[in-house]
Amino acid sequence: MSLFKSIAAFGGFTLISRITGFVRDMVLANFLGAGMVADAFFVAFKLPNLFRSLFAEGAFTSAFVPMVSQKMVSDGEDKAIRFASQAISVLAVILLIFVVGMELFMPWIVRIMAPGFISNPDKIALATSLSRITFPFLLFISIVSFQSGILNSLGKFAAPAAAPVILNLMMIASVFVFVPFSITPAHGISAGITFAGLLEIFWLAYFLRRQKVYIHPQFNIIRLLKDSEIKTLFKRIGPGVLGAGVYQINMVVDTILVSLVGTGAISWLYYANRLQQLPLGVVGAAISVAILPVLSKHIKAEESEQACHVQNKACEYGALLSIPAAVALIVLGEPIVRILFQHGKFGAFETAMTTQAVIAYAVGLPAYVLVKALTPNFFARGDTKTPVKYSIVVLLTNLCFALLLMRPLGHVGIASATTIAAFVSLGQYIRGLKKRGFWAFTPQLIHKIIKIIISSAIMGMSIYGAEIFLQSCYGNWLDRGYIIQLPIFVGLCCFGVATFAVAAKLTGAMDIMDIACMVLKKGKKNV
Repeated sequence: MSLFKSIAAFGGFTLISRITGFVRDMVLANFLGAGMVADAFFVAFKLPNLFRSLFAEGAFTSAFVPMVSQKMVSDGEDKAIRFASQAISVLAVILLIFVVGMELFMPWIVRIMAPGFISNPDKIALATSLSRITFPFLLFISIVSFQSGILNSLGKFAAPAAAPVILNLMMIASVFVFVPFSITPAHGISAGITFAGLLEIFWLAYFLRRQKVYIHPQFNIIRLLKDSEIKTLFKRIGPGVLGAGVYQINMVVDTILVSLVGTGAISWLYYANRLQQLPLGVVGAAISVAILPVLSKHIKAEESEQACHVQNKACEYGALLSIPAAVALIVLGEPIVRILFQHGKFGAFETAMTTQAVIAYAVGLPAYVLVKALTPNFFARGDTKTPVKYSIVVLLTNLCFALLLMRPLGHVGIASATTIAAFVSLGQYIRGLKKRGFWAFTPQLIHKIIKIIISSAIMGMSIYGAEIFLQSCYGNWLDRGYIIQLPIFVGLCCFGVATFAVAAKLTGAMDIMDIACMVLKKGKKNV
């Protein structure tokens, strides 16, 4: 499968996941709003997802996928699957112990995560109760990440990308299944989160069986911990916790600081971050997942030119999809927030506050996507230490700017600090890869990105002009019902896509025929 097709397969199902995620968030906004209960719930939701990104989808993916991919090349599929079974057995036991420990110390963990809650004992108690319900999700989703890593190494991206849809659908279903029997709606939705983790395990187990891959749990954990390959894996996972999870760590820093801003601020950042996660998840995660096994195999075979070509294409696709997405979020931030979330307990004030954070996050979106495209270049070479050094700088940058900006700008200052940290991270990766001779921006790629920026700017100005025209003719269309709002919003989106396509064609940023050729091309793995 070509790189473009791999990205498209993963990104397409991730897009479905994000769409169902927006439906989920609309349900959350309606039932929880953006007050005390919502703030407590989002802390409980962030806790397992933080460690999921660090241990499971972050550090694990960066260390496990290259090792499995390379073992499939050198030792064959059977030995690679046996190694995977050993790895999943060890990590499952370690995580089980970790989850039990976290459950015991949850009241203190919540105080660390949300120090702004300490002045409100009821808020602390609610967040602790919800976190204890959601935290077992970490164990289940970590097993899911192992299953996904194996399927990705086999070139199967669709089923793992579709798995998060189960979480979204289960959280929506919880409103009808668990909430009627729960103390608060937040308790019922929290139970749905943990139950969804079990369902995702069964989902991917089915697709592994279709590939004739059977994971057999191994119980001689002490002996496995002495195995040289398992030791190598965990040595790489250790530093990869920071290297691959810097984005989530920044989000935790944001959560800790924004809890000090005031009631509702955690929720405003959550909803804003969810909007950013659509392009970041669809584009950034898809590129990162698709490029890692391909780069690993080229580097193992010492095919440097092909590896650089794959990296160039990954950056080009990332820029082509993320820069116009960022511009669209900036220009259409308020309509998106208002249409998606402003109903039930989520009012006009919450819309205004969330929109401000959406714009601040959107500015850094292209930088985060390009970092997602560049990070696998280190992981594919077994280098998880360099990203750790970079992540320390990024964390300090985020913390310093958040502390500096949160007083004058509140929650927007914290979102802005995350964006600044994204550009610092991108600068480090570009400089580090060039310095080591792994990869460098070519003049052709730079010119391509400049053309994409120009095309995106034209698109943004066109959408903004169209909004002004509509306002002069019909007043504020957002004050009307969904019957008026939705067609106008869809029309603006279509107008923006058409404008970008024309501008990209005129500037040479994108050629529709080239994209069609990539979709239809078969048999090449480096395109």
